[in-house]
Amino acid sequence: MTRDERLLLDEKYGGLRTPAYEADRERLVRGEPLAYVIGWQPFLGLKIYLDSKPLIPRPETEWWTEQLMSAISGTLHRSTDRAGRTFSAENDSVPGNRTHELHFLDLCAGSGAIGCAPLARLPNAQVYFGELDPAHEAIIRKNIRENGLDSSRADVRIGDLFEPFAGMQFDIIAANPPYVPANQVLPSSVAEYEPSGALYAGDDGLAVIRRIAKDLPKHLATGGVAWIECDTSHAEAVCALFARQGLPAAIRTDQYDKPRIIVVRPVR
Repeated sequence: MTRDERLLLDEKYGGLRTPAYEADRERLVRGEPLAYVIGWQPFLGLKIYLDSKPLIPRPETEWWTEQLMSAISGTLHRSTDRAGRTFSAENDSVPGNRTHELHFLDLCAGSGAIGCAPLARLPNAQVYFGELDPAHEAIIRKNIRENGLDSSRADVRIGDLFEPFAGMQFDIIAANPPYVPANQVLPSSVAEYEPSGALYAGDDGLAVIRRIAKDLPKHLATGGVAWIECDTSHAEAVCALFARQGLPAAIRTDQYDKPRIIVVRPVR
């Protein structure tokens, strides 16, 4: 029995080898990702459901979201992923510890995993979810509901990037946009099962981030900050995109010491 088969058996079927388990095991054999077969993915202590087949939240995204939450709250949280790995984060200078409402935008939200984190951890955060694909709206709302989060502080909007947020500014913008170049070969478990619209971004992989950079100055509040995930080979190019908009940007590495996150601030 493979590791994934054992996780499937234990987590979805309580160790019972039923006909339904055997059917799901065949899905694994065909290459379907474990998270889709089980139906959810752990993310910072939350159970993120994947019914609509959004992009599966990756460990790198979970890690930097943890970093961001800890930077905002000033509190060191520890989390354990499905493989049993524990990780933590250090403080950083971001808008936090405020008495007034903190406006947080999860852009390119997909499952809403990133935005569910501040709903769970930051009681003064009003969290907005922006997602292009209307098929994912219901799963974002389910993830808020099933994790017992405060839906009165959540606002889910469907549209293209900042389009649903005209005239609005945010203290924190967090995004895991599409950033894979069109000609890059991905593992079949990714390319054949995960949504191409959440993966690929033009010939150079920068088509979506380029558009985010263009509009970010209008939506990032004074004193705010944006954390943008990117391909590790694109970090310098992404910084340059934001610099052309007059926005200071810095590179942060992920838990594997790869340049993964671009931290962007408005001009003071």
